[in-house]
Amino acid sequence: AHFLKDYHGKCEALHGHNYKVYAHVRGTTLDEGGMLLDFSVLKRIVKDVCKSLDHTNLNDLKKPDGSLVFMNNPSAERIAQWIFNQVQNQLNQENCLSNDTRLYAVDVFETDTSRARYIMEV
Repeated sequence: AHFLKDYHGKCEALHGHNYKVYAHVRGTTLDEGGMLLDFSVLKRIVKDVCKSLDHTNLNDLKKPDGSLVFMNNPSAERIAQWIFNQVQNQLNQENCLSNDTRLYAVDVFETDTSRARYIMEV
């Protein structure tokens, strides 16, 4: 659940979503198996990252230092950016990306027709 404190409309009240998250990987060099990255690895990492958001009030989610993760305003854009950074960190820690392969974007769908995409351009 979340609410948008600087928004005036129905989303300023506490409400929930069944978010869908898509992660996009990009590269030009395929491995011996013809893949940029094994989907099962990416799926596991995305699920692990998203699990920490499940059944929480996103406005209250805190970092280890006690500061708010989403600055008390968890828009779909901020959620996509946070998921991107967490997935990227995990991919790097597990040394899953080779050659020029990298996480390119994360989409967060609040509904089937409402989506925010965070892209990291290099």
